[in-house]
Amino acid sequence: MQNSLWLPNRRVFLGALGAAFFTTPGLFAEELRITPRLTEGPFYPDKLPLDQDNDLLIIKDSITPAIGEITHLTGRVVDASGKAIKGATIEIWQCDANAVYLHTKDSQPKAAQQDKNFQGFGRFETNAEGEYRFRTIKPVPYPGRPAPHIHVKVKKGDRELLTTQLLIRNHPGNEKDGVFKMLRDEKQRELLVTDFKPVPDSKMGELAANFQIVIGRTPSEETLQRNERDGQK
Repeated sequence: MQNSLWLPNRRVFLGALGAAFFTTPGLFAEELRITPRLTEGPFYPDKLPLDQDNDLLIIKDSITPAIGEITHLTGRVVDASGKAIKGATIEIWQCDANAVYLHTKDSQPKAAQQDKNFQGFGRFETNAEGEYRFRTIKPVPYPGRPAPHIHVKVKKGDRELLTTQLLIRNHPGNEKDGVFKMLRDEKQRELLVTDFKPVPDSKMGELAANFQIVIGRTPSEETLQRNERDGQK
């Protein structure tokens, strides 16, 4: 079913950081395990959209929203000690509700079914508390990937810190998904899933999802440290 989505004042969303969405229980214990990496996949946009803000449901000043289940995706980016990472750029991209990515190899063959009102890609810079926020749609499966997912990339300046994917907790497609099963450790998999919960009192059936990202050493840093360690032997 296609939902009609409408936001009275888009600027309020783009500028506001709703405190209720940033509540992260149990922050300093188990959740400080490093967020595992997962493949970027073939559909990182080859032509970035002109509109790259954190609201993927409305393109620029259009009054026609994307179809899908409205989802407020929020979270924090921290290091392994729990310290907030300020000024990190979070990028997300995903297919639209009709299972089409914003990539010419996918969108051109499926032009007739592509949702032209879905931005497909967005960016947001974390605040002093490491918080980020997006408005997007609940991800859907597509042929070859039975597990619905949102791609996530974290950058700091010109350094890429992490590329991974966020999935829906307990979705039946997860156990059939070859990419997700690349993570053989169940505890590692748990770090990449979250609940998509109904927003209380939402008249549009909106959902909220929270994804905390814990950054460890990058592959280049690990290589450097290993080389330094080997050089001391």
